[in-house]
Amino acid sequence: MARTERDLEAYLSALGRSWTALDDGTLVIETGDGPPTVIRVAGSLVVASVLIGDAPLGNPEREARMYRRLLEHNASDLVYASYGLEHGRIVLSAALELENLDMNEFEAVLGDIDLALARHVGELRELSKEA
Repeated sequence: MARTERDLEAYLSALGRSWTALDDGTLVIETGDGPPTVIRVAGSLVVASVLIGDAPLGNPEREARMYRRLLEHNASDLVYASYGLEHGRIVLSAALELENLDMNEFEAVLGDIDLALARHVGELRELSKEA
């Protein structure tokens, strides 16, 4: 079971993931062509998040299409992670208890995020650019 950030680093190594550790304990996992996944310990939680991009503003129809699509993805494609809005930006995030986190659960969360990035990011970025 994970107890510290070092345990998370050991999980990432065992999973063959490459990452960068920042001075504040944040782990940044590169995902190839997509945006990086950021892992951090926040109290008793492990939080994984990915900044997808800016949410569309100023066009209610475009906003409605985007938010509807995010909700559809949350309901149909995601198990551990979900899309949300944070300060006008679309984020994909998941949170798990650090104390009980094992490597299989951590791998499942990363897999959920990887799948969402591969399947959704292009579509979501196009929706946010629609005129």
